[in-house]
Amino acid sequence: MRALCVLHDAVSSTGLIGDALSDRRWKVDEFLVVPADRHDSPNIEVSFPDNSDYDLLVVLGAPWAAYDDVGIGRWLTPELRWLSGAVAAGGAVLGICFGAQVLARALGGSVARSKDPEVGWVRIDSDVPALIPAGPWFQWHYDSFTPPPGAIELARNAAAVQAYRVGRSLGVQFHPEVTTAGIKRWLDNGEETRAHPHVVDPAELLAEADRQAVAARGRADALVAGYLDRVFRL
Repeated sequence: MRALCVLHDAVSSTGLIGDALSDRRWKVDEFLVVPADRHDSPNIEVSFPDNSDYDLLVVLGAPWAAYDDVGIGRWLTPELRWLSGAVAAGGAVLGICFGAQVLARALGGSVARSKDPEVGWVRIDSDVPALIPAGPWFQWHYDSFTPPPGAIELARNAAAVQAYRVGRSLGVQFHPEVTTAGIKRWLDNGEETRAHPHVVDPAELLAEADRQAVAARGRADALVAGYLDRVFRL
């Protein structure tokens, strides 16, 4: 089986999700949307791969907004069409944070600035713990989505809808892929300057990531196993 992991920026990685797929003998390819030298001017033209070459599209996070048609529209609009086409053809998508937001928008949902941004380790209320454990999951988002028409909401908390399913596709607002090294790359890239007021100590954010490391790997593995068994095979 073959998965394409879409990395929107050069700072992010497939992390624990890529590991979990590889452990199941999936071939994991990566596609970078915005190269490092265009991080500050990301509105570039992008040609997305033929999605029919892959059994699964894993669409990861991004430091930009999924509704920023002015700032990233030259590739955001094509990505929306690419995802809607993949789902319409019966394909499978696992959307993570920004990836869940663009998937929702591509299928007729919406994305907007959140009144309750989340950064840090957060527990959620899950209707299907065997698919989506309650966490804690790492969050880093300032926007939230409204699931598309026909979607089944699977998890939530006081801040936002946290997971939904559409056919063979799953969107999650949190970051199951994240590792301590991944969070450090985001911080080193200046993401802490946009952290909401609850994040007052980046060092503590990293320390908590270290404390969660073993359990986070287990939760990511459980999410991938649950997704492949309960959603992907539909």
